[in-house]
Amino acid sequence: MGNETRDEAEPARLAITSRTTGRITVLTVQGEIDHDSAGQFHQALNTGYSSSPPQVVVDLSGVTFMDSTGIQALAVTHRSTQSAHGWIRIAAPNDAVLRVIQIVGLDTVVACYPTLDQAINP
Repeated sequence: MGNETRDEAEPARLAITSRTTGRITVLTVQGEIDHDSAGQFHQALNTGYSSSPPQVVVDLSGVTFMDSTGIQALAVTHRSTQSAHGWIRIAAPNDAVLRVIQIVGLDTVVACYPTLDQAINP
């Protein structure tokens, strides 16, 4: 029994769902945003906007870890939505994720709200 192998696939470390509230696209993110999942996160941030100009709220309440690749994806999305005369807002990051956002100063250019409702209706 020492060399058992697992047939089942490893569970995804990042899950992202999208819904529309009025003209706002709400992305709900769960899991870890790191080097391995950054491509998936970046793609979700930059596709499927429900309005023009883009209005995006990123619900980070289910994110347990985010490194610089997640920060970079959010910064790139901020620039692209801003150049299209839209915006991106961050909702409900936990203390550890918020600390990373604050350390790099992303909260000075992207509005961060303590709850999803406040981000949708500031």
